[in-house]
Amino acid sequence: MSDRQSAQSPDKEIVDLRSDTVSRPSVGMRQAMAEAVVGDDVMRDDPTVLALEARVARMLGKEAALFVPSGTMSNSLAIGVHCHHGAEVLCEEACHIFRYETGHPAAVWGVQLHTVRGHKGALSPETLKLHLRPDNIHMPPTQLICMENTHNRHGGRVIPLTSMKAVFDWSREIGVPVHLDGARIWNAAVALGTSVAEVAQYCDTLNVCLSKGLGAPVGSLLVGPRGLVDKALRLRKRLGGGMRQAGILAAAGLYALDHNLTRLATDHANARRLADGIADLEAIDLNPLDVETNIVIFGVRKPWRASELQMVLEEYGVRVMTVGDDAIRAVTHIDVSASQIERAVDTIRTVLGQEPKYAIEQADEEAPFADEPLPGDDAHSGMKE
Repeated sequence: MSDRQSAQSPDKEIVDLRSDTVSRPSVGMRQAMAEAVVGDDVMRDDPTVLALEARVARMLGKEAALFVPSGTMSNSLAIGVHCHHGAEVLCEEACHIFRYETGHPAAVWGVQLHTVRGHKGALSPETLKLHLRPDNIHMPPTQLICMENTHNRHGGRVIPLTSMKAVFDWSREIGVPVHLDGARIWNAAVALGTSVAEVAQYCDTLNVCLSKGLGAPVGSLLVGPRGLVDKALRLRKRLGGGMRQAGILAAAGLYALDHNLTRLATDHANARRLADGIADLEAIDLNPLDVETNIVIFGVRKPWRASELQMVLEEYGVRVMTVGDDAIRAVTHIDVSASQIERAVDTIRTVLGQEPKYAIEQADEEAPFADEPLPGDDAHSGMKE
């Protein structure tokens, strides 16, 4: 029995492709957590948390890092340290901060988001210039630019470093800092065949997540200059993010960095195999070449609806998520094997060989990723409008 299998619950027959956040700690990771040396992180004397923060900062080529409970909090802290009340942030219109983080810039910091159309998730100076606010008392000042790499809603797309560099260089000219939502920066670096530091050099601050592809149960880090990270420490306390013996969680992150980084290419290969295995189906709209990391988003053609396909696949033991009325998202991760991918492929092919069984009049509004497609949205390249 493998290290991972022995840590799982009895529902092994389920192939869970809803997200890479559903993975469970392995036996080795749980052992590391149980043996962690801890202190009080609010008092800043938990040695395991401090070790994790120092290591991640070094890996990313930044001065400091701060361990926080979630990526949403990490992104929120970044906006809090960069922006004043009443300011504005430029971000790509399909980015996670705008779509899936409950409006915290406005709700918490009094900051509004100004969304910009990108190309497959990538921003450009040419487009950003059209949205940069002039120095005018009638307008909110632009105080931050946010990028995302890899890009979740654009199907795990890797933003090219040339694109990131162009935005970062332009930001130096106008004096506006850049924050990167790098929740899956580890996947981006593996896909690019480079280090995470190479990706992180084109931003001032960034969020990195431990509980997605790396398989830790919880935790993200805000990484950047020492002064901004020190400021974020106070804001973390304000948001209730100060944890005490957090070394138990940080130990999982250290274990993940030691054992789970190099295997991310396996998740990418599994995602591509899934895409290759279903792309020829009449009911599916998908170009496998669009699958660059561990996320597969495919269109669902009539008479099927995405919500109905999700329901039927669940009955067959394959879990996925809907993206609006007409698309499905499947995410590969550490708890999904190559044989399970083959089972998912076979199941999808079997189900779509049948007639739809449910009369569904509208999209599943409770699905976490349910959303109407953007006008002209190329988020799911290869999908029909």
